[in-house]
Amino acid sequence: MRQIPQGERPVVVLSYDEKPGIQAIAVTAPDLPPRPGRHVTVQRDHEYKRLGTSTLSAAVDLVSGFVHHAVTQRHRSREFTAFLERLDVHYPPGILIRLLLDNHSAHRSRETRRFLASKPGRFELVFTPTHASWLNYVETFFSKLARSVLRRIRVASKDELADRLRRYIDRCNAAPVLPRWRYGIAPTAQAMAA
Repeated sequence: MRQIPQGERPVVVLSYDEKPGIQAIAVTAPDLPPRPGRHVTVQRDHEYKRLGTSTLSAAVDLVSGFVHHAVTQRHRSREFTAFLERLDVHYPPGILIRLLLDNHSAHRSRETRRFLASKPGRFELVFTPTHASWLNYVETFFSKLARSVLRRIRVASKDELADRLRRYIDRCNAAPVLPRWRYGIAPTAQAMAA
């Protein structure tokens, strides 16, 4: 059977990373509602109870904006290969799945290499330079998630935290945001007026 050259083969490009250590924090006392004349915002006790942490693995499809995700307890090779397995099932056979990702040890481990060898020609891993994770688009998604969902969050359990993360990503997938790439210096108002 003839191998299709890479230029003729359909490719999907995904920006992938993990966000480990998302803390599930519970309140020790109920929040107090705002009271006119006393305090205009919700009052919260400074004490809290730690319920543990979760890891969010996410891959943003750079063409459609769809976010593939998994919420796990850890981020080892086992979880990474399980994520790759889900991507393999999601995309039709024959499509090359190209992942842009960082140099985390789980992405280069023996277990990961064994999995990739079992699926020859299906995956291509493209690693960002060391200390340049900001080049990976998924970091933009994580930043928005942290500001929208995780800031000052209090939950009753790790399951509630995972559920909130999944609901946020489901809302993002309902109306995907496509990455817009720009290169160069944006013109200033003065330059445009001249």
